[in-house]
Amino acid sequence: MRIRYVKVAVVQAAPTLFDKSSAMDAIQSMTRKAAVKGAKLVVFPEVFLPGYPRGLGFGARVGSRTEEGRRLWQRYWDSSIDVPGEETERLGELAKEFGVYLIVGAVERDREFSRGTLYNSILYFGPGGELLGNHRKLVSTGSERLLWGQGDGSTLTVIDTPCGRVGGLICWENYMPLARAAIYAQGVDIYVAPTADARDSWQSTIRHIACEGRCFVLSCNQYATKASYPEDLACHEELRDHNEVLSRGGSAIVDPLGDYVAEPLYGQEGLLLATLDLSKVVQSRFDFDVVGHYSRPDVFQLIVNDRKQEIVRKASDN
Repeated sequence: MRIRYVKVAVVQAAPTLFDKSSAMDAIQSMTRKAAVKGAKLVVFPEVFLPGYPRGLGFGARVGSRTEEGRRLWQRYWDSSIDVPGEETERLGELAKEFGVYLIVGAVERDREFSRGTLYNSILYFGPGGELLGNHRKLVSTGSERLLWGQGDGSTLTVIDTPCGRVGGLICWENYMPLARAAIYAQGVDIYVAPTADARDSWQSTIRHIACEGRCFVLSCNQYATKASYPEDLACHEELRDHNEVLSRGGSAIVDPLGDYVAEPLYGQEGLLLATLDLSKVVQSRFDFDVVGHYSRPDVFQLIVNDRKQEIVRKASDN
């Protein structure tokens, strides 16, 4: 049964980088705080588990990589998670314990083929404890391409819940018009946009998405400082010339007409809370429905390859 009003929470925080236990402890404590305040849907930032390595170059230059950088990447791999695995079981238990839909950005290890590739993923858990869906970032941005592989169309995830249809994209995927269209076409009501972008222009992005998709947008970023970086990291000297605050945040919640429900939060950790009136989604589509009466399929069509891409197939699978 669909409910009209849903209270949501957006978490702005950062764990100790490359420390799974720190991230899991933060997820537990912040989810508890959100649930106590009545939230039924809780969102954590991009790769919160085990953290976004802002400012680190992993010893990489065009044409060369250093041994220190390879050791640092090994540490990132070691601190990443299997899906499903021990951490996803625990996240499911937390979602069940607090009775929430829990959405967490995580770094996911490849389990199927080489086991050497990492993915930037959004994991969706239901209040029954089940893993409902997983979206892998389609294209990593800039130097991120050294860290994470590419997802495929099989994980363009939108999940039907009593709180509305929930899905979204990660950071600069949101600048891909066709990727947005693929999410809109699944009738998304609550669009999650975990990010590492703290610029003023990101606010224009999420407000545009809300207006374009006629959906609520929950944008979630980390507030991160050098203090959250272990001093024994290989390549730690790469941070020397950076400011103490590495990411100022900017998490926000926007309604389907592009107005803030919760203003951007800067310069601190925090929890943004808002009660969403889902009837506003339907009302907002009265004069503009980007994949409905405003779509002109006689002129424009989008083909989405939603098949899982397999590097190796056995003849016995046919």
